[in-house]
Amino acid sequence: MNGKVGTAIRLVDCAKTFPNGTRALDKTSLEMRGGETIVFLGPSGCGKTTLLRVIAGLESPDEGGRVYFDDEDVTSQPIEHRNVGMVFQSYALFPNMNVGDNIAYGLKVHGVAPDKRAKRVDEMLRMMQISELRERRITELSGGQRQRVALARAIAVQPRVLLLDEPLTALDALLRERLRIEIDVLLHSLGITAAYVTHDQGEAMAIGDRIAVMNKGAIVQTGSPREIYYKPASSFVADFIGTMNRVTGTLRDGALELPGGRIDWADQQGSGEMQVLFRPNDARIVDDARAPLRGVVEQQFFLGDRTRLHVTGVADRTVVVETTEHREFRVGQSIGLRIEPGALLRLRD
Repeated sequence: MNGKVGTAIRLVDCAKTFPNGTRALDKTSLEMRGGETIVFLGPSGCGKTTLLRVIAGLESPDEGGRVYFDDEDVTSQPIEHRNVGMVFQSYALFPNMNVGDNIAYGLKVHGVAPDKRAKRVDEMLRMMQISELRERRITELSGGQRQRVALARAIAVQPRVLLLDEPLTALDALLRERLRIEIDVLLHSLGITAAYVTHDQGEAMAIGDRIAVMNKGAIVQTGSPREIYYKPASSFVADFIGTMNRVTGTLRDGALELPGGRIDWADQQGSGEMQVLFRPNDARIVDDARAPLRGVVEQQFFLGDRTRLHVTGVADRTVVVETTEHREFRVGQSIGLRIEPGALLRLRD
């Protein structure tokens, strides 16, 4: 870490309605701590890119909305006066310039002297480990190399805030995984405040200090990756983030009764039918003879680092179970399960 404290961002009642009447963003208030990476996660059309553009100054919020960088009201400032760096899905690099000139472009616009400009470009090339590409044309680069150049150009001007809009979407899965790690390390080493837009849950979990889940123009939950995953605040978040089992049972005499057995749940108040949720990795495979729940393997999928099972008979519908055990399962096999009460989730919506 370099000890630098990034710029805090505060959004107050920021909504966005386009001239044709389309309401892309409902009133949104949000605080981002200096040096924090927050990821806006949600399906296409949920308003996440619009929110990023409001932070950048590419879009103005509706009347009454305010954007603050630290204590400075930047609402009326265009992007060129906010000192933000942006990385787009398309990279937006200049094909008529080589790598070094692309990185230097923003510095030149800001009036940085040629000698200082050259020194900063050298620093960025080393940081991104692409020094050998300095004279290479953009059209001669791979997708991963272009991504590194785009990041270098955005960071070169030492922006107050770095904004990234679906920056890894165009890359293959293996490269995307590697760059997730590199971007996370880079952002935290720089201490820069970053807002990152994606629809990829794995990306959000890997990069975000906090995740703001969005749906239909609104932020529906904000929290750490672990909070979002294990404590979803609504059915939408529960179903959107990862795989969630949703089953119906009957609470009676301190236990939740399911077709395939029961789960002791003495701490739960009330009785009668209820719907509960749990993650696939929270269902533990145990010895069939002593298992509190039993079912039958309907399908099995070997995924390399884990095996995913579709199990019938446990509940009123098929449940998904994931295990890292190095054993084989067969379709039609009887299987025992245990689910701890603390893994069960009840939602009110």
